[in-house]
Amino acid sequence: MFEVLKHILNGQHRFASDGLLLMIVGGLGVYMRAIPQRLWEWLIDQTTMMITVKDDDAAFVWVKEWFLEQKFLTRIRRVDLDTSVGREQLALIPAQGNHWFWHSGRPFSVELHRSEDTRGWSAKRTEWLSFRTIGRRQSFLKMFVQEIVKCHQQNAALVSSLYVRDEYWEKVQGYSSRLLESVILRPGEKEQLVRDIKKFKAAKERYRQLGVPYHRGYLFYGPPGTGKSSLISALAANFGMSIYAISLTDFNDKSLMKAIRDVPPNSVILFEDIDCMKTGKARLDAEEFSKKQMPGCPEEKADSGGLLSVTLSGLLNVLDGFNAPENVLFIMTTNKIETLDPALIRPGRIDRKILFENPDRKFPPFLLPTFILSIVFPKTKNFTIPNLSPCFNVNTFLPPLHFTSKNTTTKTNISKNQFI
Repeated sequence: MFEVLKHILNGQHRFASDGLLLMIVGGLGVYMRAIPQRLWEWLIDQTTMMITVKDDDAAFVWVKEWFLEQKFLTRIRRVDLDTSVGREQLALIPAQGNHWFWHSGRPFSVELHRSEDTRGWSAKRTEWLSFRTIGRRQSFLKMFVQEIVKCHQQNAALVSSLYVRDEYWEKVQGYSSRLLESVILRPGEKEQLVRDIKKFKAAKERYRQLGVPYHRGYLFYGPPGTGKSSLISALAANFGMSIYAISLTDFNDKSLMKAIRDVPPNSVILFEDIDCMKTGKARLDAEEFSKKQMPGCPEEKADSGGLLSVTLSGLLNVLDGFNAPENVLFIMTTNKIETLDPALIRPGRIDRKILFENPDRKFPPFLLPTFILSIVFPKTKNFTIPNLSPCFNVNTFLPPLHFTSKNTTTKTNISKNQFI
């Protein structure tokens, strides 16, 4: 090879020899010019650490929450308007590009990347954040991550949120939790349930010693509109827990297991109207199954592999299988408890069943202080109710009911149908 080059350069063809020499010199120049850049990249790679968070991970929103707590955010001049953080005010977060800041005695750079995938029926945008700082010890990155997690936990303890599953868990922005005092049940029922949850939260070490999965299951059953969902919202807010609502029709066995694994500790996993899902219904006994196989009976398409829907086996595995989450409350609601499979509601999967009934004539004493009087006397703090006692007899006052304020006396007619 070298002999051929030597022959060409020493030959009589000056045009060929000069052109080849110019090409060699140009190639060496391009290569030499890239050497400083490659040396700089090698030096940066050897002296810095980087961590990346993608938008399909729940931690992506946690990082945005952490941004809002940092002072350096006020000095950034390129920002994006963001509403996914879920606060009452609009949030400003770093925009696409590279940003520098100082944190914990070290320089940091954060870069927001965006990419558009135009393949398929609709374009999909992907975002990810990359943090880089000086150092080689991974322990500092772990401390940095723990700070972000702690910030999220503090925010989550202040506000109870509702999450639904798409490709990942997304916060429902319009959700507003109920107050526990606004949910009216029969005397003692609500208090017993609150004590039961407090006892569960205090028994983590006891569960570990017994080798029992640390989660608890509740089944709320009864007619529609009796306050099952309201009580769940109020309990979650009272204990500083967020609700992760699951509609089994949107999952198969594999996707359900992944969704459950992504639920953080100290959360409520809600299966609402479980009786409407084919998964939770009772299995046929031998006689019913044989009748179903007779000619002329309509056949249902089965999904034995759990590829298109959640099977009963897949649901039971996420409730108390090897992949069951720790430190969560499983709550199911149903209108028809008799249609549920016994394996689904046995002790260990459902630890407590609570019946919700339509209000009867015993409820007005408990509804009056919470709702009726706040409507009749919206600005009056001090008022008395004649003969209001545990032996309250609604027939004494209906119709009409007379409410007496200390400042003024107002007679308000409320029919019996407005109470029941």
